[in-house]
Amino acid sequence: MKRINAIYARQSVDRADSISIESQIEFCKYELKGGTFREYKDKGYSGKNTVRPQLQQLLEDIRRGEVEKVIVYKLDRISRSILDFSNMMELFQQYQVEFVSSTEKFDTSTPMGRAMLNICIVFAQLERETIQKRVSDAYYSRSQRGFRMGGKPPYGYRLEEIIMEGIHTKKLVEEPQEAAIVREIFQMYERPDTSYGDITRYYAEKGVQFYGKELIRPMLAQLLRNPVYVRADMDVYRFFKSHGTNVVSSSEQFDGIHGCYLYQGRDSVTDKQQNLKGHMLVVAPHEGLVSSEQWLNCRIKLLQNKTIQANRKAVNTWLAGKVKCGYCGYALMSIKIQSGKQYLRCTKRLNNKACPGCGKIYTEEVENYVYGEMVRRLRDAQTPVGYTKLKENPQVKKIYREIEEIEEEISVFVDSLTGAGETLAAYINQRVEELDHTRQLKMEALTVLAENHVMPEQIEKVVSNISLWDQIGFEEKRFTVDKMITLLKVLPGSIQIQWKF
Repeated sequence: MKRINAIYARQSVDRADSISIESQIEFCKYELKGGTFREYKDKGYSGKNTVRPQLQQLLEDIRRGEVEKVIVYKLDRISRSILDFSNMMELFQQYQVEFVSSTEKFDTSTPMGRAMLNICIVFAQLERETIQKRVSDAYYSRSQRGFRMGGKPPYGYRLEEIIMEGIHTKKLVEEPQEAAIVREIFQMYERPDTSYGDITRYYAEKGVQFYGKELIRPMLAQLLRNPVYVRADMDVYRFFKSHGTNVVSSSEQFDGIHGCYLYQGRDSVTDKQQNLKGHMLVVAPHEGLVSSEQWLNCRIKLLQNKTIQANRKAVNTWLAGKVKCGYCGYALMSIKIQSGKQYLRCTKRLNNKACPGCGKIYTEEVENYVYGEMVRRLRDAQTPVGYTKLKENPQVKKIYREIEEIEEEISVFVDSLTGAGETLAAYINQRVEELDHTRQLKMEALTVLAENHVMPEQIEKVVSNISLWDQIGFEEKRFTVDKMITLLKVLPGSIQIQWKF
């Protein structure tokens, strides 16, 4: 079989200063001197990863032995990642495929071409990482000076525009009704005999919602631990110092009036809500809501309470994370009773008895039912009709385009820092932080989409696991359920299954 020449072109976004896919192909055609070729074109995709339809098609054609040479307009058209590029070069070498960059004159058929190619990709990644570090440095610089670094305001506060150090930013301002509830929560929990369940049940019965939801234990724990509410004085200063926190503000700033921001430590790997060591505390411009004495009493009580769990999930069943109460939507937890049997209980009912629950439903019975339904699902759908490739998902493509645009805007701003005055630099730092926050949110959205996606090889594993159900382990069963099922709603006498395909 005669192997083909392949031209690959990529354009992330339409911009006046970006070279079009058509122009890229024209440059690449010159390298072939009139020879025949096959085009592979990805429009609207970032080069930071390989999740691109036509690139994947090219790689598949290479594996089939159909491609002799790959030509691109520029190195970064095919990859901006050292790891991805290295993997592709290994594939090219395995199938004896030459790689040519038309503008940079790299030709992997020569040792010098291969060496220069690797050098350039290293420097390309170094540049990107340098930009990321500058953005990170700007973030920590602003947080150390008491600037609010984005996100929704804590319960009890609203945001108000202010100017700090000549920079436009936002300050927390008391929201009277919510603030009164926050003070009431601290008063209640300060009492020795008051538990999490007492507080969540109290507000559930009153119909009070927090961010549009009922108060649950993890949310309550986070509220009570948050130093944003404390009128920080020297007692608060000593408390955080004694727990290994990096207290950035001077002791004089702990005036018994203002609250604090607790930021994740730059090099810390622990959760700041659970372990204070290595994290960063800064006195904030807003006023706290509760006294230091009351806040510390609650915080010490939290430290002493070893039974509190951040999130109680079912761990005794491979349905964990998927099975929910059909009444309230809260997770069901598999509880073992003295007889050795396990049954499912609504966590909301366990928290505050605000849900009637689904009765005593044995875990084994639900597992058997779900397994039977999974068998039928695979039998009735030889090819999963709902399956689509992740890279072809319009939502994914749109998010990638938006991320690329954000990163290019960040790059422009960072480059503008050189020679900028103090006022302009402050504005640039603020915009970069806002853009980076938006980028993080979009990356999280991509993660969610990827988690809910089923790949072809995963389908094969699912089918194999179902056929060997009694022989596979707990985690493999968890994997199978995760790839087939989005949600299980359990009610007395009925189970509703939402399938992924």
